[in-house]
Amino acid sequence: MADEPQRWSKRRKMEVVLRLLRGEPMDDLSRELKVEISRLEKWREKAMRGLEEGLREREGDPIQVALDDANRRIGELSMENELLREKARRSGAFWPGRSKR
Repeated sequence: MADEPQRWSKRRKMEVVLRLLRGEPMDDLSRELKVEISRLEKWREKAMRGLEEGLREREGDPIQVALDDANRRIGELSMENELLREKARRSGAFWPGRSKR
């Protein structure tokens, strides 16, 4: 649409996307800014993906890391406990009247 390619800064693109999100018609913005509708659509889609990514749970959150570590340790201890129970059952260690193998 434009006679010569125009460089758009992140800030200017963000302003255009915000206008789109506020409900300004894409056709009107395209004509006003001399930017193809397909480019405006790409900017909006990219901005929406960025918003989604930004709203995800933070990785590296110290509380979540500690919780994940604790859950992992609980799993390890549960498995260890189960293995020891099975070993004790086989040996008859806690069941009177059973002989050891």
